[in-house]
Amino acid sequence: MKRIVLLAASLLIGVSAFAQQALYGGPGVESPVINEDGTVTFRYRAPKAIKVEVTGDFLPTQKVDVEFNGQKFSYDAPGVRELREGPGGVWEYTTDFVVAPDLYNYTFRVDGDSVIDPHNMWVNRDVASLTSVLLVAKAGERSDLYAIHRVPHGTVSKVWYPSATAGFDRRLTVYTPAGYEKSKAKYPVLYVLHGIGGDEDAWVTQGRATQILDNLIASGAAKPMIVVFTNGNISQEAAPGENSMGYDRPTMQLPQTMEGTFETAFPEIVKFIDGRYRTIAKKASRAVCGLSMGGFHTLNLSLNYPDMFAYSGMFSAAIGVSDPTISPMYMDFDAKLAKYFAGKPALLWIGCGKTDFLYQANKDFMKKLDDNGFKYTYMETEGGHIWKNWRIYLSEFVPLLFK
Repeated sequence: MKRIVLLAASLLIGVSAFAQQALYGGPGVESPVINEDGTVTFRYRAPKAIKVEVTGDFLPTQKVDVEFNGQKFSYDAPGVRELREGPGGVWEYTTDFVVAPDLYNYTFRVDGDSVIDPHNMWVNRDVASLTSVLLVAKAGERSDLYAIHRVPHGTVSKVWYPSATAGFDRRLTVYTPAGYEKSKAKYPVLYVLHGIGGDEDAWVTQGRATQILDNLIASGAAKPMIVVFTNGNISQEAAPGENSMGYDRPTMQLPQTMEGTFETAFPEIVKFIDGRYRTIAKKASRAVCGLSMGGFHTLNLSLNYPDMFAYSGMFSAAIGVSDPTISPMYMDFDAKLAKYFAGKPALLWIGCGKTDFLYQANKDFMKKLDDNGFKYTYMETEGGHIWKNWRIYLSEFVPLLFK
């Protein structure tokens, strides 16, 4: 009996040691490492590899051509750097520049194959791509909003609602601010929309939205609010792997994304949220914003329901990429735009990167606004169609709401 107990204990110790080894990626390799001088070191163990590279949005960009809804654009893609092989088949690259505080995504290329960093357990999914995550946070910098601090935290829930338009229940991600459960107060609501290929999880994972909200509200920079992250893919119930399609590969080529159905169905979501949560159910206490396809939806929701939202935020909005005759939601644009501004919205906020492939379309839209004397707020940043910019835009937009 004693021998059995000793054997069992030995096995448990062995399993525990193996688990710890798996957790930390194996002994002797640490990646990424933020060095004292502000540079970052990346390592990858591949004794039989011929070439190992790292690519990520912490590197200078390179031009890439892309096709979007039948139109061709050029955009800035992350740069690439080679790693050098060292002892034990461990490849290494250290930046020759200080990596500015921010949240970054990166992957390795091993003999041409893209792989995540096996020594870094923090991973994001964007559509069907997995990337490793690097957070360089610094107190007083914007990146500090993306970190988790010892402040009161909101609650994040996955909530199902009935959609008569879709014909089945669909899922939302809902953020309620710290203290909501113990309070009897009513709150304003912000609706946040993702880009093409995204879902109701995208802003929470890639966008660090809940950390941004927690930190802005805790500091007093933003008012406490309920935030609803929608799924703009009407053909699906929820995010990939959590809908009836099972574990099918996520794709951007989904039906019913930019042909009017999402806009038509949106009042269902507002009605559900106002019925389930303690909201201030009026225009002055509602806002909507979104990135790329979500910016396109934001614009069209604002124009088609001018009495629904007082605040609208368009982040790298996909303006002019859809056939305006495909749906009544997209017709009579100029007349709807005039009616929207006649309703005196509190804020139309526009953000776009200088090298975004949608930059010119956004500039053309703002010229239309200028020609008609319509007021808006614009923020232009470096870089292109990337989460780095969209996190900036959200952190700038939220403090302006419900003042």
